[in-house]
Amino acid sequence: MLNVMIDVRIDAASIDRLQNRDDVNITITAVGEDDEEPAREHDPAMLAEQDVLMCSYLPTNHEVMKRLKLVQIASAGYSQLHGLGLPARGVRACNGSGVFDASIAEWNVAMMINLTRDLRQMIRNQDQGLWEREERFESDIRETTVGFWGYGGLARQTARLCKVMGQTVHVLAREGVKPRHNTYVVPGTGDVEGTLPDRVFAIEQKDEFLQGLDFLILAMPLNPATEGIVGEAELRALPSHAFLLNPARGPLVQLDPLLRALDEHWFAGAALDTHYHYPMPADHPLWSKPNVIMTPHISGSARGKHYLPRLWSILAENIDRLIAGKPLMNELTPEQLNQ
Repeated sequence: MLNVMIDVRIDAASIDRLQNRDDVNITITAVGEDDEEPAREHDPAMLAEQDVLMCSYLPTNHEVMKRLKLVQIASAGYSQLHGLGLPARGVRACNGSGVFDASIAEWNVAMMINLTRDLRQMIRNQDQGLWEREERFESDIRETTVGFWGYGGLARQTARLCKVMGQTVHVLAREGVKPRHNTYVVPGTGDVEGTLPDRVFAIEQKDEFLQGLDFLILAMPLNPATEGIVGEAELRALPSHAFLLNPARGPLVQLDPLLRALDEHWFAGAALDTHYHYPMPADHPLWSKPNVIMTPHISGSARGKHYLPRLWSILAENIDRLIAGKPLMNELTPEQLNQ
């Protein structure tokens, strides 16, 4: 019997299926409808009996979980697991990567079209009753070049959509493009084998990669090695007509050079869904940039109807794999956990 503690928002159909299993015993500790249950202390006796934990943050007294074999977190990001010593305790951990890829890809496509056609200005014109039919309002994105810095799940599904729309796909990736197995993918989406890019650039080809783009989409995780990886040199390397999209993490881009670039038109504009403050202050200068679309970190929404079923399907699959001794889905390496 595998004891499983659930400390995330419940998906009714999924929990029913788990509770009907003979080989799993479920303990539910989630108390609300928030997307993330906070780190807090739980009953030590109950914790000591758990083999699997599904959560956003580990209990503050997680050290008593001597039987713990697997932590399944709800997010793709996993910085909350750093410094907890899980590998040294023999505890494996998996994230929620892939759950948001399809919806973030849709945001990317929407932003490319909105930026190219300057939908923001058309809405301003509508508010003022202005009838203007400028050339930029009639532009399309077919035969443009999209560059992904990083080629994880959100990039792979966006690339799939881009190819359908007649765009060229370039990728800048430190370790090239490889197949991604044992990683969650919404059925019928993505690029599992890594065959969609038209060209893959090595990191030493960064300038050549940036200079050939119409759109740069950031698709990297945020960690000490990637924080601020896009600075003045990278922003100046973009063509003047190019657009920057950041659905990944705000601090990948250095803020001061970004503000200068937008003011001085080093490139055409940006769509930003991830930010430097949560929430972004009302007086932050990014709000008022005419060449920026700001969205409040909703490209991959935890309130969307597909979020919970997808997340819970990862847990169910990993319980099966754990029992069967098979490789886990979305498993994080000891190196990732020990950052």
